[in-house]
Amino acid sequence: MLLAVDVGNTNIVLGVFDGETPVSSCRFSTNSGQTDIEYSIKIKAFMDFNKICGVDGAVMSSVVPSLVRTLKRAIRLVCGVETLIIGPGVKTGLNIKIDNPAELGADIVAGCVAAIDKYSLPAVVFDFGTATTASVIDKNGSCLGCAIMCGVKTAIRSLASGTSLLHDIDIAAPQNVIGKNTIDSMKSGSVFGTAAMLEGMVSRFEKELGEKVTVVATGGLGSSIAQNCGVDVIVDDNLLLDGLRIIYNKNK
Repeated sequence: MLLAVDVGNTNIVLGVFDGETPVSSCRFSTNSGQTDIEYSIKIKAFMDFNKICGVDGAVMSSVVPSLVRTLKRAIRLVCGVETLIIGPGVKTGLNIKIDNPAELGADIVAGCVAAIDKYSLPAVVFDFGTATTASVIDKNGSCLGCAIMCGVKTAIRSLASGTSLLHDIDIAAPQNVIGKNTIDSMKSGSVFGTAAMLEGMVSRFEKELGEKVTVVATGGLGSSIAQNCGVDVIVDDNLLLDGLRIIYNKNK
């Protein structure tokens, strides 16, 4: 069994694989203030709830550096294994064609590795998290670069905190694009506006590449946005975990 952990700014996603088969997964809130013991309790509860008896390997990507050592200790306490951390020196098989390859986030690397393995190229991977990232992979399997946009929930929280009359809302598509009240108007802008952004960015990527791309969406809001897009979008909630599994196997 392999434990794969993706640490984001908002959520930590855990997944367990039996070979290439996903067994179970969960997500809980990222909290930089929690200790290794507190995280070990959460990991142990997840494993007990899903009746996972043993783990013989672990791999982690993180965009929260302060939590790497904490989670490594927590995983060691619960599983008795050392965790492979995605970063410089780890074999990924990904050719990164940006100005400074070391700048590319470990989560983006994992998503690109999985997309190359699972889908036809060229491809664009949209990850809807705290930030929305769009990673472009050419037909040869090289990561050409990214676009980074404000995340949907991040934008809503900023809007709600910076205005007196607008409120934090659940992200769901309203019945109509033209909102008749404040809540529906905010939902329209968040969901339909983000979907339109995706469509526009895909068009620009394809123009720059000179060919059609496979569009993959992942992250907590990937499904909500994808189903309101006017282009074909593959929703893959396990994309990053699959990428971590693939990278782990390259480094065994």
